[in-house]
Amino acid sequence: MYPAIIEDYQRPGTLQEAIAILSSYEPGDAIFMAGGQSVMQAMKSRMVRPRCVVDLQAIAELKGITTDSALRTGAMTRYVEIAGASAIGSANAALRDAAQHVGDRQVRNRGTIGGSCCWNYVASCMPAVTLGLGASFHLLDATGQTRTLLADDFLLGPLETARGDHEILTHLTFETAPRTGSAYKKWGLVTDSLPVVGVCMKLSLDAAGRCSAARMSLSGLSAGAQRAPAGEAALLGSDGSSDSVARALEAVVDTVECHADKWADASYRQQLIRTLGQEVAATAFARARGEQ
Repeated sequence: MYPAIIEDYQRPGTLQEAIAILSSYEPGDAIFMAGGQSVMQAMKSRMVRPRCVVDLQAIAELKGITTDSALRTGAMTRYVEIAGASAIGSANAALRDAAQHVGDRQVRNRGTIGGSCCWNYVASCMPAVTLGLGASFHLLDATGQTRTLLADDFLLGPLETARGDHEILTHLTFETAPRTGSAYKKWGLVTDSLPVVGVCMKLSLDAAGRCSAARMSLSGLSAGAQRAPAGEAALLGSDGSSDSVARALEAVVDTVECHADKWADASYRQQLIRTLGQEVAATAFARARGEQ
């Protein structure tokens, strides 16, 4: 299909210009375009019909990865940059895991972390990973006011976020901590397809090597990116043994709704949670111990 008529195309060079353009239109009449890998399909299918497209590609402030007290990732940072970023330590290594297998080569070279999270597609990897890692989302509005939302508060449901009509996502931050590791793995019909199920874990270990804090999230389910609190609670005190992890994953299976579709039935998705979860936990524990 062809998109509806688009009256204007803007390519601002600064954040202030981008916000000013968006604010000059009624809500929904102008949209930001990041990598364009999702929104272009939505425009072609006329799922969205903007009067103006605001292309963010020229705004350098929105790009790049830096580390200080926390890991900072610009909203326009592309998957390919995340996949190869040595600055991403073990605590947030799930970001690299996801970025290495998002979409196909074209998507990885053009798609961005901010674009994916703001679109929040039901089966996307990055929203689930930012949720599992406890990311903070930093927003800027037309008056220069900023606000920060945790992933739990920013990601409201499939195709829905807490970003205001006249706000722009500038960057995400991720906490780092010693003896902390994370991992993400998905299973799809082909290696780089959307996940039928994906599992993300972030674990912190105490001096005895037992889990003292845990976050766990899932992708590929009908409710979109979601936490798995029963699994998180069950992981506390675990030494990473397969039996203790299996008990945590059974708690997830018992409390998460798995749907059936043409790709997999509910029981198959439950088994994927068990299988992928064991692999993800083993990697996260190893990274927390400094073994990977």
